[in-house]
Amino acid sequence: MIRYAKPTTVDEALALLGEDRWRILAGGTDFYPAQGAKPFRDNVLDINGLTALRGVAETNDHWRIGARTTWTDIVRHPLPAAFDALKAAAREVGSVQIQNVASVAGNLCNASPAADGVPALMVLEAEVELRSAKAIRHLPLGDFILGNRRTALQPGEMVTAIRVPKRSTIGTSAFVKLGARRYLVISIAMVAARLVVEDGAVADAAIAVGACSAVARRLAGVEAALRGCPIDEALADAVLSAPIDELSPIGDVRGSAEYREHAAREIVARAVRAALGQDSGKVAA
Repeated sequence: MIRYAKPTTVDEALALLGEDRWRILAGGTDFYPAQGAKPFRDNVLDINGLTALRGVAETNDHWRIGARTTWTDIVRHPLPAAFDALKAAAREVGSVQIQNVASVAGNLCNASPAADGVPALMVLEAEVELRSAKAIRHLPLGDFILGNRRTALQPGEMVTAIRVPKRSTIGTSAFVKLGARRYLVISIAMVAARLVVEDGAVADAAIAVGACSAVARRLAGVEAALRGCPIDEALADAVLSAPIDELSPIGDVRGSAEYREHAAREIVARAVRAALGQDSGKVAA
């Protein structure tokens, strides 16, 4: 017999997860399309009643984003400029109707290579909070998403929050998405960039690219090339000539692997300029 449960507390949800296998239903924007017309064969744990898991809060050390926080919640919440890339990515998650119900944690747990929220969270060095009835642990986002549709979730666990350390919320950021059209499209490539500028030069840089590998990747070579660069017209040249060995693009109906690699390098340069306020009118790829 298929079970359906809608707990009203996190402890109740964790107790249920500890006694059986469940498929978690949050916003449902990926859940129902994936189900299609097939009959339900998994127990369904509906967490939409867990009000404690929705919202953004500030602590002494972190910004905490509850697992059920929607993309519209992210857009509307007052956050430092380092979160601008995340807010821009939030506006690219499907339609406004999708953004109103889709959860941030659902975007991560779906583990699509083209998940819009992942690169922006990676440049913020976000970590995922995982809870079971017996324990709580935190994983860097890069260790949580293991591959296409694969995560580090263990039996009995659920994502309860995403935490962003305050040390990573300095600087300014931008997000650039390349698709076949402007709206309602799966990414061909996307980039989030966060830069810290001191004395007219780049003091620190965090760059992440999505949809060009099985998982989103930080570009260590580009970040290293940017550090210490003066803020001038040569900055884009540093990006375009830096190594991007972390990427392993595939070819599919949206674009060839070669096109993705060239496009990724170009939109990295655009994202860097946008994060510096140099290309604000040309962010859309």
